[in-house]
Amino acid sequence: MRFSTLCTVLAGSASLAVAAPAADGKLTTGLRLIKTSPEDPGTWVTEEDKMTKYIAKKLQFIDITDITDPEVLAILSTPDGQEPEKLAVRAVTYPTSPTRQSTANPLISQVSTSSPQSWLTTLTGYNNRHYKSSTGTSSATWLFNTVKSVAAANSKITVRQFTHSAFNQPSIIATIPGNTTDLVIVGAHFDSTAGSSTARSPGADDNGSGTVTILEALRVLANAKYAPKNTLEFHFYAGEEGGLLGSAAIFSNYKSARKNVLAMLNQDMTGYSPNGKITFYTDYVDSSLTTYATKIATSYIGATASDRCGYGCSDHASARSNGFPAAYACEDKMATSSPYIHTSNDAYSTIQWPAVLRHAKFTVAFLVEASFL
Repeated sequence: MRFSTLCTVLAGSASLAVAAPAADGKLTTGLRLIKTSPEDPGTWVTEEDKMTKYIAKKLQFIDITDITDPEVLAILSTPDGQEPEKLAVRAVTYPTSPTRQSTANPLISQVSTSSPQSWLTTLTGYNNRHYKSSTGTSSATWLFNTVKSVAAANSKITVRQFTHSAFNQPSIIATIPGNTTDLVIVGAHFDSTAGSSTARSPGADDNGSGTVTILEALRVLANAKYAPKNTLEFHFYAGEEGGLLGSAAIFSNYKSARKNVLAMLNQDMTGYSPNGKITFYTDYVDSSLTTYATKIATSYIGATASDRCGYGCSDHASARSNGFPAAYACEDKMATSSPYIHTSNDAYSTIQWPAVLRHAKFTVAFLVEASFL
């Protein structure tokens, strides 16, 4: 969920009822509760409202209907820079500079855009990948089978679907087991939207580009039979455009299971970059992890940029709200990122492949470096 303009919803929209999360979990049939800022107690909306009154107007939101954990809700209601103490509990100390160049560089040399171009051709061929459309479910099946095919180069890699109760499109998780159960995660959402479940939405940049970026990193590591110290996971999230639905469910599950996530790197849009620099967003993220990821990108790829993207702009917010350190690397600054997203014009032809290549190389470098945290 990425927008070229930052906006905030005016409180008390005349046509919508504002309410705090229901303590007993009792929901009004057909309505979803969304937040547009830390201060917003929540607004009950229909699925159509999400599209017409928020996405179409470039307004960012998080769907909190199914979030009942008071700690998570507290974090989602805390302004950036004023995080609750719970976030510090899982703090990780990151190296001050990259140390695994001799391992990472040979792997980075294997990164190309050949497979990503083929994969993105298929992804953009679906009418859309909306999380509630039949083609959204079909695209998830194709992606699941493709991830399994890529992972088959290393028999130790497992691939599974993570199903969601409110919609049919599953998320997908590939795991390269390490010597520890500590997790290093790279994630990208694969659903797309242009305002409804039937509208044409190729979603080339948002977020087919991020999807093929991390899939290419998986291909390289699988072919090399890379053996990490920490366990590596590749997350392909469903339902991001509906308010971070897929990632919220996954990280809620991880929090309940008391999994130890050392780092989560989100990449949402990697294929349109007039400035030619990987950009790290600095709001609603873990600042230490962001600094570490920036150092890796600078060392292996070159100069980077920074910007802010606002409340609930992508799936790193789900990791962060569940207490896990999260960072967000994007194609460019807000003002110069793709102007085509959330329309039928977010097409394969708009992708700048040097940007995808840059991000895929960075992803491999990040995984190798962080696999030894």
